[in-house]
Amino acid sequence: MNNLSDVKIVAIGGGTGLSTMLRGIKRFTSNINVIVTVSDDGGSSGVLREDLNIPPPGDIRNCIVALADAEDMLKKLFRYRFDCGMLKGHSFGNLFLAAMTELTGDFENAIERMSSVLAVKGHVLPVTKEDVNLKAVLKNGNQVFGESNIPKVCISENSAIRRVIMEPKGAKAFGRCVDAINEADIVILGPGSLYTSIIPNLLIDGITDALMKTKAKKVYICNVMTQPGETDGYSAFEHVQAIERHSAEKIVDICIANNEQLDEKTLLRYLSKGSEQVISDRESFEKSGIQLIEDNLVYIDENDKVRHDYIHLADIIKTIINSN
Repeated sequence: MNNLSDVKIVAIGGGTGLSTMLRGIKRFTSNINVIVTVSDDGGSSGVLREDLNIPPPGDIRNCIVALADAEDMLKKLFRYRFDCGMLKGHSFGNLFLAAMTELTGDFENAIERMSSVLAVKGHVLPVTKEDVNLKAVLKNGNQVFGESNIPKVCISENSAIRRVIMEPKGAKAFGRCVDAINEADIVILGPGSLYTSIIPNLLIDGITDALMKTKAKKVYICNVMTQPGETDGYSAFEHVQAIERHSAEKIVDICIANNEQLDEKTLLRYLSKGSEQVISDRESFEKSGIQLIEDNLVYIDENDKVRHDYIHLADIIKTIINSN
């Protein structure tokens, strides 16, 4: 496709990984729909969700700010988190979305208003407008309720996740999400927490069906590091297998994974927290027929945390688009 700005992109996920990736995508297009999980029940989002009976605003807010074309000070304002008093732990952006939902009577309208204030490139969509919660069934047979509890219990019980389930079953996808997938040229899953940010979207009724029917290329961006309590010991291919178990076989066409070896100091720092570098397992990808794209995707941020290099990631996505 000659004009990248004409390409219809859908990104699916939640958390820091997705919002980081969006900062690169917006550099070459505003034709993007971001589908975001709404099962978060921890932190500021969980408090506002319970107190005000609204969808959790945190992941939505992160994506809106990432796609914003506003001045830096305005973006900093919406990221600002109070550190004292009754508002301690809340971000201004979360409170803004909550207040706007009360004023307009609708979470979707609140997102649109906030997007307008921040001159957002694209659209950010909740995967469902229903009140949903995530449950995990562990390999030891125990069940864990609540997204924020899952990794903690997995660690404390030393048991991996067998499967995650969305409750109530049959929660319907927001119609605009299904339409966006149907019309997309490329769908990007992740990066982000596998079981608590990416897979929850696939458990919403209508999303997996739309992904199987769309003619779009479906690309999964694998995390650079494993996540304690979620993906301990997982290779990139095992990440894809987990996605397929919760949706459908062959739902991923391409996997993008990091192949840059991290320095020993960084590896030891992460290992002390139970996290290690994800390996690709190229042979398994070759047997499966899923295309594997490996490159140096590592970026170390100002807090010494391993992130994806969003500019280089955007270049890889542009290459995929041009090749198709």
